[in-house]
Amino acid sequence: MSIALFALGVLVVGLGLALSIALHEVGHLLPAKLFGVRVTQYMIGFGPTVLSRTRGETEYGLKAIPLGGYIRMIGMFPPHKGEPEGTIREDSTGFLQQMSQMSEDAKEFESSQYGQEDAHRTFVALSVPKKLVVMLGGPTMNLLISIVLMTVMVSGIGLPAVTPTVQSVSECVLPAEAPADAGCEGEQEAPALAAGIRPGDTLQEIDGHPIDTWSDVTVAIRASGDRTVPVVVERDGETLHLEATPIVDARPVLDADGAAVYDANGDLMTEQVGFLGVSGTPDLVPQSPALVPEMAWSAFTQTGKIILTLPVRLYDVAQAAFGSEERDPNGPLGVVGVSRLAGEVASADQPGFELKEKAATLISMLASLNMALFVFNLVPLLPLDGGHVLGALIEGVRRRIARWRGRLDPGPVDMSRLLPLTNAVAIIFILMTVLLLYADIVKPITLFP
Repeated sequence: MSIALFALGVLVVGLGLALSIALHEVGHLLPAKLFGVRVTQYMIGFGPTVLSRTRGETEYGLKAIPLGGYIRMIGMFPPHKGEPEGTIREDSTGFLQQMSQMSEDAKEFESSQYGQEDAHRTFVALSVPKKLVVMLGGPTMNLLISIVLMTVMVSGIGLPAVTPTVQSVSECVLPAEAPADAGCEGEQEAPALAAGIRPGDTLQEIDGHPIDTWSDVTVAIRASGDRTVPVVVERDGETLHLEATPIVDARPVLDADGAAVYDANGDLMTEQVGFLGVSGTPDLVPQSPALVPEMAWSAFTQTGKIILTLPVRLYDVAQAAFGSEERDPNGPLGVVGVSRLAGEVASADQPGFELKEKAATLISMLASLNMALFVFNLVPLLPLDGGHVLGALIEGVRRRIARWRGRLDPGPVDMSRLLPLTNAVAIIFILMTVLLLYADIVKPITLFP
């Protein structure tokens, strides 16, 4: 394994993830500024500030722990209304009282960050639709990044497919159920070998049918029966006109994807069709971008299923990390696990897994990570974007009901009242991060055993 290539893979995915986080925050920043909200900070990372520069009224910077990012808008909570002069606060150990006090302290701090002249520029002053645009801007940016990367992968690099370039030519005709190591003694010579077709030839035409994909080869040969048919191939830049006489033989029934079909008992299903005796070459073949929406939807639903079952999956990760259970290769990964896989991909020395395949895999990883960021941030819990989206939707419903009933506007939803729950969720996220970090170190998931 090349250490340099391993480090390169880690760097590529690390920079890609950092850029994805940065663009996620841009997705919040741009509409907030467009709607006139005063944004005081745009930060990538958490913890101590490493580098920052102020432009206008916003401080832009990098922080020491690169595990996320945020923008800070004034007035995330309704303003603190103050207390009558001479009011004396009393400490209380009651849970509800502590929750109320935490809310009031948060609102008081928020209110101290801006003056009355900026009250119209707060987040809570926005209409419900504008709040939704601001809070959904970040996740939407991750969705767009994922779709763009999928398009690059599908139409620029390609998806796995079998091409009409001949990879191998059978020496003889063997039964469909014959084992892979069966010999050719006493068997009939394969029609392709007899016709002079060689590995490396590109099939261009069979029986007058133009060949663009491997499925064209399968259809043309199976329909030919045992007739002698013309075969046009390209060999070393030269076009050759050959003739082949397929035989009718029992061959596997194929489904729409070209895979062999088995019956309810697990037995291979066969049919009498033409057989030539060639196999195509697996490769990455560029496809139509029309495939991207279906891929994106599939990635969205699969990611959603993972998040819905995340508690169970994390329990399984803990079982593997602290016990003898095997780690689920399709289970959740932390930053270390993703970095390790990226390094493995870049440094892999596997037959048929060259630069193009490595690039496609790394792009696929970044597309999946952005889809995960999109779906995860839609979870309706603070401090995630979905929590603020839920608050805006509740606010809109409350205001609509108040108008229907002819009552006064109830005002914005006070999300500060959920701060205890927000802190609890944040602690859970931290514990999850630590668990995945430990599991990725002691029981890593690997691509190539």
